[in-house]
Amino acid sequence: MNELVEGLHERIRAARFLVNRISLAPLLIRTGIFLTVLVGFLVAYPAEALAPRSLLALTVVAVLPAAGPRRFWPTFAALVTVGGWLLATVGFDRPPALWRLLAVATLLYLAHTLCALAALLPFDAVVDPDLVVRWLTRAGGVVLTSAVVGVVLAGLGGVGGDRGFQAVTVVGLLVAVGLSALLGWLLRRR
Repeated sequence: MNELVEGLHERIRAARFLVNRISLAPLLIRTGIFLTVLVGFLVAYPAEALAPRSLLALTVVAVLPAAGPRRFWPTFAALVTVGGWLLATVGFDRPPALWRLLAVATLLYLAHTLCALAALLPFDAVVDPDLVVRWLTRAGGVVLTSAVVGVVLAGLGGVGGDRGFQAVTVVGLLVAVGLSALLGWLLRRR
Protein backbone atom coordinates (compact mmCIF):
# COMPACT_ATOMS: atom_id res chain seq x y z
CA MET A 1 0.00 0.00 0.00
CA ASN A 2 2.90 2.32 0.83
CA GLU A 3 4.40 1.74 -2.64
CA LEU A 4 1.08 2.69 -4.25
CA VAL A 5 0.94 5.98 -2.34
CA GLU A 6 4.59 6.70 -3.13
CA GLY A 7 3.96 6.03 -6.84
CA LEU A 8 0.95 8.37 -6.77
CA HIS A 9 3.03 11.10 -5.13
CA GLU A 10 5.73 10.65 -7.77
CA ARG A 11 3.18 11.05 -10.58
CA ILE A 12 1.77 14.17 -8.96
CA ARG A 13 5.27 15.66 -8.67
CA ALA A 14 5.99 14.84 -12.32
CA ALA A 15 2.70 16.43 -13.43
CA ARG A 16 3.42 19.54 -11.35
CA PHE A 17 6.91 19.77 -12.87
CA LEU A 18 5.43 19.44 -16.37
CA VAL A 19 2.81 22.13 -15.76
CA ASN A 20 5.46 24.53 -14.45
CA ARG A 21 7.58 24.05 -17.59
CA ILE A 22 4.88 24.51 -20.26
CA SER A 23 5.73 27.31 -22.67
CA LEU A 24 3.26 29.54 -24.46
CA ALA A 25 3.60 28.42 -28.10
CA PRO A 26 2.90 24.69 -27.57
CA LEU A 27 0.02 25.60 -25.27
CA LEU A 28 -1.49 27.93 -27.90
CA ILE A 29 -1.08 25.29 -30.62
CA ARG A 30 -2.86 22.71 -28.48
CA THR A 31 -5.60 25.23 -27.71
CA GLY A 32 -5.93 25.76 -31.46
CA ILE A 33 -6.30 22.01 -31.93
CA PHE A 34 -9.08 21.89 -29.35
CA LEU A 35 -10.96 24.84 -30.87
CA THR A 36 -10.56 23.62 -34.45
CA VAL A 37 -11.84 20.14 -33.62
CA LEU A 38 -14.75 21.51 -31.58
CA VAL A 39 -15.83 23.95 -34.30
CA GLY A 40 -15.53 21.09 -36.80
CA PHE A 41 -17.96 19.08 -34.69
CA LEU A 42 -20.39 21.99 -34.50
CA VAL A 43 -20.32 22.48 -38.28
CA ALA A 44 -20.56 18.77 -39.13
CA TYR A 45 -23.26 17.66 -36.71
CA PRO A 46 -26.92 18.64 -37.21
CA ALA A 47 -28.38 21.04 -34.66
CA GLU A 48 -30.93 18.41 -33.62
CA ALA A 49 -28.15 16.10 -32.43
CA LEU A 50 -26.43 18.70 -30.25
CA ALA A 51 -28.06 18.04 -26.90
CA PRO A 52 -26.15 18.99 -23.70
CA ARG A 53 -24.92 15.41 -23.17
CA SER A 54 -23.66 15.08 -26.72
CA LEU A 55 -22.00 18.50 -26.50
CA LEU A 56 -20.17 17.35 -23.38
CA ALA A 57 -19.07 14.15 -25.14
CA LEU A 58 -17.91 16.10 -28.19
CA THR A 59 -15.99 18.52 -25.96
CA VAL A 60 -14.20 15.60 -24.32
CA VAL A 61 -13.39 14.15 -27.75
CA ALA A 62 -12.05 17.58 -28.82
CA VAL A 63 -9.71 17.64 -25.80
CA LEU A 64 -8.18 14.25 -26.64
CA PRO A 65 -6.21 15.23 -29.79
CA ALA A 66 -4.98 18.39 -28.05
CA ALA A 67 -3.73 16.32 -25.13
CA GLY A 68 -2.23 13.49 -27.20
CA PRO A 69 -1.45 14.59 -30.77
CA ARG A 70 1.00 11.71 -31.29
CA ARG A 71 -1.52 9.03 -30.46
CA PHE A 72 -4.73 7.72 -32.06
CA TRP A 73 -6.82 10.69 -30.90
CA PRO A 74 -6.49 12.96 -33.96
CA THR A 75 -7.68 10.13 -36.18
CA PHE A 76 -10.50 9.35 -33.76
CA ALA A 77 -11.62 13.00 -33.73
CA ALA A 78 -11.55 13.09 -37.54
CA LEU A 79 -13.69 9.94 -37.69
CA VAL A 80 -16.16 11.45 -35.22
CA THR A 81 -16.37 14.57 -37.41
CA VAL A 82 -16.99 12.51 -40.54
CA GLY A 83 -19.57 10.50 -38.60
CA GLY A 84 -21.35 13.75 -37.73
CA TRP A 85 -21.32 14.78 -41.38
CA LEU A 86 -22.80 11.41 -42.38
CA LEU A 87 -25.38 11.64 -39.60
CA ALA A 88 -26.45 15.05 -40.84
CA THR A 89 -26.66 14.15 -44.52
CA VAL A 90 -28.00 10.59 -44.29
CA GLY A 91 -29.74 10.47 -40.91
CA PHE A 92 -31.34 13.92 -40.91
CA ASP A 93 -31.60 14.39 -44.69
CA ARG A 94 -29.72 17.68 -44.62
CA PRO A 95 -28.60 18.52 -48.15
CA PRO A 96 -24.80 18.70 -48.43
CA ALA A 97 -24.21 22.43 -48.89
CA LEU A 98 -20.92 23.35 -50.53
CA TRP A 99 -19.99 25.90 -47.85
CA ARG A 100 -20.51 23.34 -45.10
CA LEU A 101 -18.49 20.71 -46.95
CA LEU A 102 -15.63 23.17 -47.48
CA ALA A 103 -15.78 24.27 -43.84
CA VAL A 104 -15.64 20.69 -42.53
CA ALA A 105 -12.79 19.80 -44.90
CA THR A 106 -10.88 22.94 -43.90
CA LEU A 107 -11.33 22.30 -40.18
CA LEU A 108 -10.29 18.65 -40.58
CA TYR A 109 -7.12 19.68 -42.39
CA LEU A 110 -6.29 22.44 -39.91
CA ALA A 111 -6.77 20.07 -36.98
CA HIS A 112 -4.56 17.51 -38.72
CA THR A 113 -1.75 19.96 -39.47
CA LEU A 114 -1.88 21.50 -35.98
CA CYS A 115 -1.66 18.01 -34.47
CA ALA A 116 1.37 17.32 -36.66
CA LEU A 117 3.02 20.52 -35.41
CA ALA A 118 2.12 19.82 -31.78
CA ALA A 119 3.49 16.29 -32.08
CA LEU A 120 6.88 17.74 -33.00
CA LEU A 121 7.01 20.21 -30.13
CA PRO A 122 7.63 19.23 -26.53
CA PHE A 123 5.62 21.10 -23.91
CA ASP A 124 8.60 23.18 -22.84
CA ALA A 125 9.83 24.10 -26.34
CA VAL A 126 10.85 27.67 -27.06
CA VAL A 127 9.40 28.29 -30.51
CA ASP A 128 10.17 31.11 -32.87
CA PRO A 129 6.84 32.73 -33.84
CA ASP A 130 7.98 32.75 -37.48
CA LEU A 131 7.88 28.95 -37.48
CA VAL A 132 4.23 28.92 -36.46
CA VAL A 133 3.38 31.69 -38.93
CA ARG A 134 5.09 29.85 -41.81
CA TRP A 135 3.35 26.60 -40.83
CA LEU A 136 -0.07 28.26 -40.74
CA THR A 137 0.61 30.19 -43.96
CA ARG A 138 1.44 26.96 -45.75
CA ALA A 139 -1.71 25.37 -44.33
CA GLY A 140 -3.73 28.40 -45.47
CA GLY A 141 -2.34 28.01 -48.98
CA VAL A 142 -3.34 24.35 -49.06
CA VAL A 143 -6.83 25.18 -47.78
CA LEU A 144 -7.30 28.01 -50.30
CA THR A 145 -6.08 25.91 -53.23
CA SER A 146 -8.27 22.99 -52.20
CA ALA A 147 -11.31 25.24 -51.84
CA VAL A 148 -10.82 26.79 -55.27
CA VAL A 149 -10.32 23.40 -56.93
CA GLY A 150 -13.33 22.02 -55.04
CA VAL A 151 -15.60 24.87 -56.13
CA VAL A 152 -14.44 24.55 -59.76
CA LEU A 153 -14.99 20.78 -59.72
CA ALA A 154 -18.40 21.19 -58.10
CA GLY A 155 -19.32 23.63 -60.85
CA LEU A 156 -18.09 21.22 -63.50
CA GLY A 157 -20.08 18.43 -61.87
CA GLY A 158 -23.34 20.06 -62.91
CA VAL A 159 -22.32 20.50 -66.56
CA GLY A 160 -23.65 17.20 -67.83
CA GLY A 161 -27.16 17.61 -66.50
CA ASP A 162 -28.80 14.43 -65.22
CA ARG A 163 -26.89 12.03 -67.42
CA GLY A 164 -23.36 13.30 -66.63
CA PHE A 165 -20.23 12.59 -68.61
CA GLN A 166 -18.80 9.12 -68.37
CA ALA A 167 -15.48 10.27 -69.83
CA VAL A 168 -15.05 12.87 -67.06
CA THR A 169 -15.68 10.21 -64.43
CA VAL A 170 -13.08 7.91 -65.97
CA VAL A 171 -10.54 10.75 -66.22
CA GLY A 172 -11.19 11.64 -62.57
CA LEU A 173 -10.58 8.05 -61.52
CA LEU A 174 -7.37 7.92 -63.57
CA VAL A 175 -6.15 11.14 -61.95
CA ALA A 176 -6.89 9.72 -58.48
CA VAL A 177 -5.04 6.50 -59.27
CA GLY A 178 -2.13 8.46 -60.77
CA LEU A 179 -1.85 10.69 -57.70
CA SER A 180 -1.95 7.67 -55.42
CA ALA A 181 0.81 6.02 -57.43
CA LEU A 182 2.87 9.21 -57.36
CA LEU A 183 2.51 9.53 -53.58
CA GLY A 184 3.45 5.86 -53.11
CA TRP A 185 6.51 6.31 -55.31
CA LEU A 186 7.55 9.44 -53.39
CA LEU A 187 7.24 7.63 -50.06
CA ARG A 188 9.30 4.65 -51.26
CA ARG A 189 11.95 6.94 -52.69
CA ARG A 190 12.81 8.27 -49.24
